[in-house]
Amino acid sequence: MTSTSASGLARFNALEESSARAELHEACASTAWARHLLAARPFATAEDLYAASDAAMARLSAEDLAEAMAGHPPIGRPKPGDPTSSREQAGMAGAGEDLKAEMLELNLAYQEKFGHVFLICATGRTGEQMRDAVKERIGNSPEQEREIVRTELGKINRIRLNRLVEQDA
Repeated sequence: MTSTSASGLARFNALEESSARAELHEACASTAWARHLLAARPFATAEDLYAASDAAMARLSAEDLAEAMAGHPPIGRPKPGDPTSSREQAGMAGAGEDLKAEMLELNLAYQEKFGHVFLICATGRTGEQMRDAVKERIGNSPEQEREIVRTELGKINRIRLNRLVEQDA
C-alpha cells in the first residue's frame, strides 16, 4: 500500500459515520452495501476494504442491486456535472453520432427487457466495446444478467474505493 493510500484509508477510517456513509454513497448507491462496509470499519489495509466490498456485493438482494443500479446513468449519457460518471464513460465521449445513437437505442431496448439501465464497468472501454457488450448481454436471461451486473458493480466499486483511499488525508 502506498503512503497516499495508507493516509487516505486512515482518513476514511477516522470519518464520522455520516461522512463515511456519504463517501460510500458516492461509490455505490446501495444502502445495504454501505451499511456492511461501515460495520466493518476500521480497515487495516485497502485490500481489506476491497474484500469487504466484494463480500457485501455478493450478499445484495435483487432490491439492493436495483438500488445500486439506480445510481448509474445510462452509458453515453453521464450525469451533467458529475466528474465520476464522465471519467468512467470517457470511451463514449469521442464516439461518433452514429455510435451514440446506436447506444441510445440499445440502452432503451436493454432497459425495456430488464427494467434497469445497462451497467458495465466502462473504465478503459471504448464506445465500440460497450456497444458490443450490450448487444451480447441483451440475449441473457434476467437471472444471468443480474449476476453479470453484480460482477460489474463490484468492479466499479473497487475502482471508486481505490480512488477514495488514494485521496490524501
